Amino acid sequence: MQFRIDRRSGVTAHMQIVRQTKQAMRMGVLSVGSRLPTAREVVAATAINPNTVHKAYRELEQEGLVESRRGAGTFVVRSLSRPEAAAGSALGEELREWLRGAHAAGLDQDDVSALFTALTEERYGGPTPAPRPERGAPAPARGVAAPRETNDTQRTSTEDAG
Repeated sequence: MQFRIDRRSGVTAHMQIVRQTKQAMRMGVLSVGSRLPTAREVVAATAINPNTVHKAYRELEQEGLVESRRGAGTFVVRSLSRPEAAAGSALGEELREWLRGAHAAGLDQDDVSALFTALTEERYGGPTPAPRPERGAPAPARGVAAPRETNDTQRTSTEDAG
């Protein structure tokens, strides 16, 4: 498994790792016993801070999805896979056919994502909740935006301007 970090997404790198890992688990790419890439491997592939990888793996471990074994790595200990949600399942094939139709109708990926998100929120009751603050962290005051997490690298003034 290889992680892809989109620095422009507005989603922290550690949360992208958590989400991508869970998606791989749901799709059956990672199953019980699978070893996650080492922090060193992720850092080499994505140029993010090793602490970011460790934070993501700790979060997955706290959720009971993976287990860190000293000297051996981090391993999946619980499955999120459902056969009916696999890409090759009947539902996956229906979705693939629907996507062909959406493409033929001229919808691009952003259009499909927006439509899917709107209908998912309608069906399941609202947007995906924001990640909960870490244990012991104070909750933001009502009406006050919580500070945004920053990427692992400092932005320069030219990056901020452009």
